[in-house]
Amino acid sequence: MDYGIDISSWQGSAIGWNAVKGNNISYCSVKVTEGTGYVNPAATAQVDGARGVGIHTGGYHYAHPGDVAGQVAHFVANLNARGLLGSGALWPMLDMEADGFAWDPNDFIAEFVREYRARSGRRELLVYANQHWFTRRLRPDEWADDHVLLWVAHYNGDPGRPYYSHPRLAIHQHSQEGIVPGFTGFVDRNATIGDRRVGSFVLDGAPAPAPTPQPAPPSAPSGWIAYVIQPGDTLSGIAARTGTTVAELASRNGIANPNLIYANNTIQIPGGGERYQIRPGDTLSALAARWGTTVAAIAARNGIANPDHIRAGDWLTRP
Repeated sequence: MDYGIDISSWQGSAIGWNAVKGNNISYCSVKVTEGTGYVNPAATAQVDGARGVGIHTGGYHYAHPGDVAGQVAHFVANLNARGLLGSGALWPMLDMEADGFAWDPNDFIAEFVREYRARSGRRELLVYANQHWFTRRLRPDEWADDHVLLWVAHYNGDPGRPYYSHPRLAIHQHSQEGIVPGFTGFVDRNATIGDRRVGSFVLDGAPAPAPTPQPAPPSAPSGWIAYVIQPGDTLSGIAARTGTTVAELASRNGIANPNLIYANNTIQIPGGGERYQIRPGDTLSALAARWGTTVAAIAARNGIANPDHIRAGDWLTRP
């Protein structure tokens, strides 16, 4: 299973891409255009940042009803301007979720695919929609050939296991409140389906550009460790930031209802990599007591020179 993200102007350009790459993110789709005139003002910085650390990066278009040819021309021009139709790029994606489409949007998609291929010289395209659209409105067999793959949004917190299946289904967007180091807020998280890997939706199957060498991170303990559930935590959020699944957390901790967990209860989570975003009022001494460790260990794990000076919003790696 390969993990990825999709982002838009909401994430801005101040993103710690080395941290993103270090969270096992191997692909990223950036919103480039919408309709016939909008361009994401952060698109160039986002594409350059993701691609610069070796993440397979592509662009997506948020479709509006009407004027297919105009939207395709706008999309392709902006893909070309950012090198997103070249070898190693993630397949471009058509985002089908806007209000205003007739009950049957299949003719729009079919025409978009034809226009995109004629104008771009490429055949490969991802088509994104939510689980309701795929089960109630879309008929992929009419327009999804061997060079069209499907991307379904279903926020069940179980990566790679949406409540929808199709032979062309490649990607599952399993959370819109994902926690990924390098971002200061939520981000959409995605996972490939079954044994499909990211290389199956990379243009020309080429490798991503080589990332700039980075120092190896400090070694981390293996196995599972205790974690005290915090107010606002969800099992899907904990799973996303610790690299496991809701099903695995529920099974290991005997949780009958994954949608019902309680603050201050202790559960077991994968060790050696949990990320924690510092909250107002936090101190290293309080965090050390909560995690059963020492201030010195937290400071050493995170390169903190002055343990008395931490800032809300920054991220820590738990020792």
